[in-house]
Amino acid sequence: MLNKEKLENLSNEVWKGAIKLRGKFKAKDYPSVILPMIMLRRIECVLEEKRQEFKQQIIQKDNSFSDDAIQELHEKDKNLAKEKRAELSKKIKQLEVHTLDFYNKSNWTLKGILAESASQVETNFRDFLNNFSANIEEIIDKFEYRATVTKMVKEKRLASIIRMVAEEDFSPTRLSNIEMGYVYENLLQQFSQDDAKDTGEHFTPREIIRIMVDLMEIDFDPETSTKAISLYDPACGTGGMLSVAKEHLIDKAKTPKGIANVEDLVLLNGQELLSQNYALCKADMMLKGEVKSNITHGNSLIPDIESVNDDGDQHANQKFDYMISNPPFGVDWGEYKNDVEKLATSRYQWGTPPSNDGSLLFLQTMIEKMKPAKDGGSKIAVLFNGSPLSNGDATQSESEIRRNILENDLIDTIVMVPDQMFYNTGIYTYIWLLNNNKPAHKKDQVLIINARDQFEKEPKSFGNKRNRITDENRKWIDQQYEAWEENEFCKKFHSKDFAFHKVEVVFWQEDENGKQLWITEPFDVQLNNSNVKKRLDLYGDMTFYISITSPYTENETIDIEVPYNGETAFETLVAQTLKAEVSQLKDAKVNEIKAWFKKQDTEATFYHRHYIVDNEYIPFDRTASDKEAYINNFLANEIDYEIIAWQEYKQLGYEILPNKYFYKYKEPTASDTLIEEFWKLEEEAETLLNEIRSL
Repeated sequence: MLNKEKLENLSNEVWKGAIKLRGKFKAKDYPSVILPMIMLRRIECVLEEKRQEFKQQIIQKDNSFSDDAIQELHEKDKNLAKEKRAELSKKIKQLEVHTLDFYNKSNWTLKGILAESASQVETNFRDFLNNFSANIEEIIDKFEYRATVTKMVKEKRLASIIRMVAEEDFSPTRLSNIEMGYVYENLLQQFSQDDAKDTGEHFTPREIIRIMVDLMEIDFDPETSTKAISLYDPACGTGGMLSVAKEHLIDKAKTPKGIANVEDLVLLNGQELLSQNYALCKADMMLKGEVKSNITHGNSLIPDIESVNDDGDQHANQKFDYMISNPPFGVDWGEYKNDVEKLATSRYQWGTPPSNDGSLLFLQTMIEKMKPAKDGGSKIAVLFNGSPLSNGDATQSESEIRRNILENDLIDTIVMVPDQMFYNTGIYTYIWLLNNNKPAHKKDQVLIINARDQFEKEPKSFGNKRNRITDENRKWIDQQYEAWEENEFCKKFHSKDFAFHKVEVVFWQEDENGKQLWITEPFDVQLNNSNVKKRLDLYGDMTFYISITSPYTENETIDIEVPYNGETAFETLVAQTLKAEVSQLKDAKVNEIKAWFKKQDTEATFYHRHYIVDNEYIPFDRTASDKEAYINNFLANEIDYEIIAWQEYKQLGYEILPNKYFYKYKEPTASDTLIEEFWKLEEEAETLLNEIRSL
């Protein structure tokens, strides 16, 4: 169990150092100033441990480099002792540069930089930065840290920021990578108080990741597997999901050989859009020795082609065994909409959701990267908020995406996660598990697990994270998934159970006495044959009341009544009526009157049956052999009025409503009880006020 109090104390110490930036940097700039410095210190701590190992290796081969031997030499000849230390340092540096995946060619340490003259801090620190290996160099560039150093120097804060971390022990011996993740997240929480939504782009609670990994049931035995497996995250952030997935497999290893097998055969792949997150992820992977990991920078939702300015999907055309992700909730992709649409006939052929929520773009990106079932298939575990479950009406993009996913039998299970699990939000979330190679007993079936109550309260809140999922809770969820049976907390559905018919219905409204209503309302479009015919097709025979501003007598109108049943063209009928009722037009031809009428200022109302046009949402019934009869019966039972016509939308709609499936009616509190509770509160308030007055 993580010692969160210790980790919070550590991050608070760093935060106190960050306070010194106030007045010199804006709060939103704190992460770009401090987090890279923490990363550099973490790298330095790893290298320091390695340098100690190299020193011991050298001494084992040649004891003349031991501390005792050099001290003995120092007593005899200080210069020779100095040369020996320099030789030892050179040998250590050679091993560092030639054997490690990352290194620093300089002899600088952060503490050593501060020990030099204050006027040389910038020069020495830049020399320190410039001597890292190319992979660390890339990370520093992604942070744009050299420009930030210039700002720190200008504001006379470089030395104080170095001092803030130079003596901190961020070594792996003291802090595991998961613990560093918590420190990092807690700092982000404090750095981003004015824009808390940013935090959600960085970090997913580890217990949720572990549940997702459990559900994927990764088919890899550390002790016996010989075939490599691949994991992928299209929005990998700082790499937490990928790292925890691999740690999960390492935990299953029983021997050093098994651990080595996991390290060698479990290949991590990911892409991250935000440069800072990418840099931290790359650094984390390097620090853990993930030399085979393939973490890329760019936008995984768009193609990586010449006609697109930004770096796109660096994993295009690749297939992965397992995919795990927590895409940012409600990500707005309108900024690169044109680039997304370049994949409209391929990756996103099922539809593109509204530009203010890219969740289903991420899901389709992962689905495209699933291996075919004949090659073993793939599994996906993805964490969403509620919007991808039900947003969008029938035939709209989100419903169409769900339709294709369900009709292709890709969804295995959905887990309802407790609320208040995240640092930045208290919303409910859902784990979707997809599998394109389901076992026979799961074909066309979806399991929904209600794990809303599977938590305990955090002893101490982390931002909005007030709940935590314990090992027992995880075990319970895993047991429900393994059993794959219905009970109080689990419900099974056929894929078609989420479908519904959307039907446009026209019915004749009635008054309170059951009498069918007629109404008069303005005719709000141009009076011509086409528009009137459309209304006739809906309402049947009608009567028009037309007022024409008289061109013959000032301040008078010509009012006519025109019953219309469609036997005669409407414009002809109007002309005939005017010819009969307006003396100035009695000698005019019908076509002349039509032309005259079109030039006049007119107002019209029409009297017609009061039809209501509404949409009905009808659950799909797999047992219905006659769809038309089924819909007719449903409408007849639901609508008490005369149904004039109905028309079904061309595609079934699909929505998943977990809260509805597990809803339990609770009897409301009796009014007498509520009144009694109110008066008790009133008495308590009065008592408190009296106590205050007596002070």
